[in-house]
Amino acid sequence: MTGVSGSVSPDRRRFLTAGAAVLGAAASAQLWLPTAARAAETPLPDGVFSLGVASGDPLPDGVVLWTRLAPDPLNGGGMPDRAVAVEWEVAEDERFRKPVRRGVAQARPELGHSVHVDVRRLRPGRTYWYRFRVSGQISPVGRTRTAPHPASSGGRLRMALASCQNWQHGYFTPYADMLDQDPDFVLFVGDYIYESAPSATGVRRHEGTGEPYSLVQYRNRYAQYRTDPDIAAMHANAPWVVTFDDHEVDNDFAGDIPQDPDKQPHDAFVARLTAAYQAYYEHMPVRASAVPNGPHIQMYRRLEFGRLARLSVLDTRQYRSDQATSQEGAQDSSLTMLGAEQKQWLLDGLRHSPARWNMIGSQIMMAETDLKVGEGKLWYYDAWDGYQAERNALMRELKKVRNPVVFSGDRHLTMISDLKEDYADPNSAVVGAEFVGTSISSNGDQDQAAFHKEWDPRLPDNPHWKLLDAHRGYHLFDIRRDGIDAQVRIVDTVRQQAATPSTLARLRVEAGRPGVEVV
Repeated sequence: MTGVSGSVSPDRRRFLTAGAAVLGAAASAQLWLPTAARAAETPLPDGVFSLGVASGDPLPDGVVLWTRLAPDPLNGGGMPDRAVAVEWEVAEDERFRKPVRRGVAQARPELGHSVHVDVRRLRPGRTYWYRFRVSGQISPVGRTRTAPHPASSGGRLRMALASCQNWQHGYFTPYADMLDQDPDFVLFVGDYIYESAPSATGVRRHEGTGEPYSLVQYRNRYAQYRTDPDIAAMHANAPWVVTFDDHEVDNDFAGDIPQDPDKQPHDAFVARLTAAYQAYYEHMPVRASAVPNGPHIQMYRRLEFGRLARLSVLDTRQYRSDQATSQEGAQDSSLTMLGAEQKQWLLDGLRHSPARWNMIGSQIMMAETDLKVGEGKLWYYDAWDGYQAERNALMRELKKVRNPVVFSGDRHLTMISDLKEDYADPNSAVVGAEFVGTSISSNGDQDQAAFHKEWDPRLPDNPHWKLLDAHRGYHLFDIRRDGIDAQVRIVDTVRQQAATPSTLARLRVEAGRPGVEVV
């Protein structure tokens, strides 16, 4: 989105990371409810905005604004069991001297007192500021951006790709650098929380006494992650486009099948899915279309950024067949990653796209991973490798699509690849590019020598891999009509609350030339 770029100022950084808005006399003069209504309010506990603010899913004329009232965030939230009216305001300036939209939303106990405001009638390609107020308390101020005008075809779109943030493996230090790089939006492709039990050996310790299964337990886990100052600041600085992978529910689950069906009966796992999806909705800046229906949630969707880029966000968990456990099983043509309806939706969106760049957000890796050194293949079944027929058919479709680029997570590694029409034939056509982003903190500070000793011997068997690395961080993309310039941004540690960032590599995808090159 043109017109907003560059690093965040020191003043803005201090404001975002403070965790609370101190707005002074100018703000106190703008009390949005009438005096009688304010007098009738029943005071709430202090600290209702402990989880900060966020925005998401930008449209040319709108964006979702989010907060959740939680004065006691790690103990169910601490709110009274009643609906609470929350005022919201959007302005063209950080001091709210130019307000453009305002209203009142209901924070209801059945949705964890979360607030999702789908603001419309905004102007395309613009920066806005927003805040909430309730019971005399004012939230931190958030900044967001709308998508470009639908007819816009030029300019630059800056996107950050993130995934996999395990609280116990380290601090979320990459977000501090992401804040400085000031992306137009963040694409988060899964594992926002981890469902693992508390560990005495972690850098930080998960709340609770075990894995979450109930709604309250999932709420507490999300609340803990939301209290990290770096992720709170990043949520308050740009809109996010989110989807989930497995750890938001249960490691390696597929549809309504848990990782360990012998330990989690079907009815119990359906109840767990229901709790996990509701807590996910309650903590994410997504539209009402994502309000769960029991053990189901609508997450695959499409966002347009003018005619520059179309982003198709996938759901590779709810509709997939159970994972294969063998090479023969992975080639079963009946297995599906997307399900029939989502697959058709994706193909229709790719075939009829007016965009220069056709981007796909996929939780798990699409390019092949051959883990076996030398003759033969050993695939990574939890990724698209475990669904060979559907993946190969999709690769054939991508050959017909203009400038396809896939953005993935899950692997806790940077794995940047060419997408090939047929991975069984090293000479087959390159049909696109894939960026598998490393993790924010999962796997912690890895032993780089040990990593390369394990993985470098596999490089000759995976000639489509262009870059492989095990540092923590994220990827940053500058998307223009002529090409996409990518940076692999890493930090030196996640074991401390501050880290030194750097650019590990720069890569480029040229428009009209499938594949990716290190520059």
